[in-house]
Amino acid sequence: MTEYTGDVTRGGRPDVRELGGLTITKVSVGPMDNNAYLLRSGGEQLLIDAADDAGTLIGLAGDAGLSTVVTTHRHGDHWQALEEVVLSTGAESLAHIDDAAEIPIVNRDLRDGEHITVGDASLEVIHLVGHTPGSIALLYQDPAGTAHLWTGDSLFPGGHGRTTSAGDHNQLMDDLEAKVFSRLGDDTWFYPGHGKDSTLGAERPHLAEWRARGW
Repeated sequence: MTEYTGDVTRGGRPDVRELGGLTITKVSVGPMDNNAYLLRSGGEQLLIDAADDAGTLIGLAGDAGLSTVVTTHRHGDHWQALEEVVLSTGAESLAHIDDAAEIPIVNRDLRDGEHITVGDASLEVIHLVGHTPGSIALLYQDPAGTAHLWTGDSLFPGGHGRTTSAGDHNQLMDDLEAKVFSRLGDDTWFYPGHGKDSTLGAERPHLAEWRARGW
């Protein structure tokens, strides 16, 4: 198997990462090149962001189906395929309570600190306010030692996602620093809602710059 890079393009091949207790498949979908992530553990599968191209996502799940779909936040480019995927697979649809009303189908509301299971793996919900009121990241603590974090549009290589006011920018920076960078190590690998992955160590030196620039 080729080494995982996280570099995917719409219509291209998914990229697959094998951890000890979790398999991660990353694919790019839709005209905004959204990332969707299929997580598999213990015979169960969970999808992060049914963003677009429902046929691609349903095909990615295959005969194993889906137990859960988690939507990282309310923006439409992250849930265009949600209804079709849920109706096709019977998966439970989850989103944070503060964004759930803006998402077409949500069966269960999430709150900060909750855990979602997929097979033998547990994902912690981290509420990050600023890009939207109910944006979340999902944290998997690999027993092998490295943390893995799916950040939606709250964290990218080079900065956080778009905010519409100074207050939202400052709130998101506060949450990122307190709940992510202060807590997790430099080797933490994060998987954003668009584009390439990165590590917290690569981004940490720029936190003061991000806060000062205001976006």
